[in-house]
Amino acid sequence: MTAIGKAKKFEYNALYKPNQLICGRGQTAMITGWTVKQAIAKQLDPHEYAVIGQLYSPTRGISLLIRNLLANPHVRYLVALNATKEDRNAGGCQCLIDFFRNGFTKGKTDTGRDCWTINSPIPGYIDIEIPVQVLEQLRSAIKWKEASNIAEAISEAKNFASKPAEPWSKPLEFPMATVTPTVLPGPRYGHRIEGKTIAETWVKIIHRIKTTGTIRPTGYDGKWQELIDLMAVVTDEPPEFYFPDPNYLPIDREFLKEYVSQILDDAPYAEGVKYTYGQRLRSWFGKDQVEQVIEKLIGEIDAASGVMSLWDVRDHDMGGSPCLNHIWVRVVENELSLTAVFRSNDMFSAWPANAMGLRALQQHIRNAIAKRSEYDLKMGPLMTLSQSAHIYDDTWDNADKLIKSQYAKICQQRDYADESGNFAISVKEGEIIVEHTTPGSGEVVNCYCGFSAGQLSRQIAADCPTLQVEHALYLGSELQKAEVARLMKNDRLYEQDKPLKKTPNL
Repeated sequence: MTAIGKAKKFEYNALYKPNQLICGRGQTAMITGWTVKQAIAKQLDPHEYAVIGQLYSPTRGISLLIRNLLANPHVRYLVALNATKEDRNAGGCQCLIDFFRNGFTKGKTDTGRDCWTINSPIPGYIDIEIPVQVLEQLRSAIKWKEASNIAEAISEAKNFASKPAEPWSKPLEFPMATVTPTVLPGPRYGHRIEGKTIAETWVKIIHRIKTTGTIRPTGYDGKWQELIDLMAVVTDEPPEFYFPDPNYLPIDREFLKEYVSQILDDAPYAEGVKYTYGQRLRSWFGKDQVEQVIEKLIGEIDAASGVMSLWDVRDHDMGGSPCLNHIWVRVVENELSLTAVFRSNDMFSAWPANAMGLRALQQHIRNAIAKRSEYDLKMGPLMTLSQSAHIYDDTWDNADKLIKSQYAKICQQRDYADESGNFAISVKEGEIIVEHTTPGSGEVVNCYCGFSAGQLSRQIAADCPTLQVEHALYLGSELQKAEVARLMKNDRLYEQDKPLKKTPNL
């Protein structure tokens, strides 16, 4: 080892996400992608690395990673471990390598914010506040290697550790744009959001969290905005999946192909590689739970025990538990529904892929039952219950732009069907009459009579607590109009859904 290496021990100063990193005293940054960082750390001495961290997302993670490198110019080497199917699917390590290999150009994020766009087939962004010349200096100063497995990554790190180098600059820091959300009052616990498609439901979810969610610190060096126990109901997602045009979802069809396999397919155990949901469902507990549920329903189609569990009691001690914990599949009136429970759910970046993957699982179970039995089931709703439904602070700006561009459009796509039924209002002999009918056949199930809009509104609200909000507001306005007509006696004529008009002279 040279005199430089013997004399100097560097300290890595992580300005961003420090609790997510393992810091050493060397000069090599080890980027592990989806491979758990401890699998690398246990095979290296602290003087052989500067920092070890995982990179999940190229659009959210690379800019912070680069900011940390600029603040630690003693880092002269970088090893990116691009080892797993999950790495290739997420694209984080590949996009980082493309930054050093291909550079970047000025562009915009998918929500229209100015940024540096990495020259890569995988979208990756760097904050525009970092000057172009500084980024070019960083690219020139750091030597990098790509590794395809843990052994190769360890070998490259040890090789770099034998070649100490002087820091390329003084520590550099640049201002970072912040977003302060405006939070309106609302309940913290127990929410229900429904939409026809996953895309529509997602926009409604983001709006609900961003509008009324509680802002709290996370265990990962940041903040999130959170609602507790949020149930999302998707009623009519098509078999081929709906992607809006232009696509405002955080995923595309190519990503979805890879992600669905992580839920449907088993995966062999590999050291340092995080489990997949498919592995938990297919082999983790020594049973193929998907096959068990299919056979269970074929033998007992109305069974309430079609349950799959991804939670392992050892997860408390293993340092990494699945966000998706339990799945129920039910058949009611020849309709197969699926309910999934998440203990923790990133609703901005992860939920659309989660929902589409679960819908694919639901379709797989339905098709398998149809193939092996006489049951030709309809696809029912997909329901997800997210105990912690949250949006991380590094996506608040994107969430605001999504709401601004899409939420009003979705609200304009009104569906006047309310499962709570319909109401026919009339004024007869000085009294307001409200007939409550079923949503299908129109059968009268209740009748309310009174003189006051307030009194009738309270009665209906008590009997029908699941009325859609817009429907309830409509009823209030119609009842008030009916009361005005009643008070004006023979001078005004009330007709539902029409303006009050003067009673014609007889």
